[in-house]
Amino acid sequence: MKNLSTSLSVLSLLLIAVLFFLFFKHPEQEKKTTVVAEKQNEAPTFKIAYFDMDSLEIHYNYFKDAESQAKVKENSMNMELSSLQNKYQKKIADWQQKGATMTQAEGQQAQQEYAQMQQTFQSRKEALQEELAKSNGLVMTDIKKKIETFLKEYNKQKNYSFIMAYEPNSFIYYKDSVYNITNDIIDGLNATYKKKD
Repeated sequence: MKNLSTSLSVLSLLLIAVLFFLFFKHPEQEKKTTVVAEKQNEAPTFKIAYFDMDSLEIHYNYFKDAESQAKVKENSMNMELSSLQNKYQKKIADWQQKGATMTQAEGQQAQQEYAQMQQTFQSRKEALQEELAKSNGLVMTDIKKKIETFLKEYNKQKNYSFIMAYEPNSFIYYKDSVYNITNDIIDGLNATYKKKD
């Protein structure tokens, strides 16, 4: 009997110890769950960076090369139009020289030819301007794509929520230079551009 009461006492102590352990173990798990839930409810960090588009246009080598190519195309277009205009001016000067000796039929033909020359010149000018605008548009789209591609890689380490291009007449009225990543972008884009050369 004595052993039975000792055994029961030991067993009750063990059960109390297990209950005690389980009681105090459970609030820790609940506390951890609460901390995790609180962390999930916290707002994520929100960082915005910007770069100066003007500086990028000045210092990005691909942009400068594209701009020079556009100028070469524009000069070529202007030379072609100037040559066409000179040719027409010479024709007009010939007509003016013959003016008094031209018959009525020759005068009418000259007027028709003059109207055709004006139409041809205008059509060619519009076609060349459209071609130049299309070429410039493709280059700008390519530059934008290169910037976006670079920023995707760049932002994997920086974790910005937004990266904006700042231009002098934009809607942004204040910018903190701490978040200016212009030099990083210029250096990265130029390094990428050199690799492809």
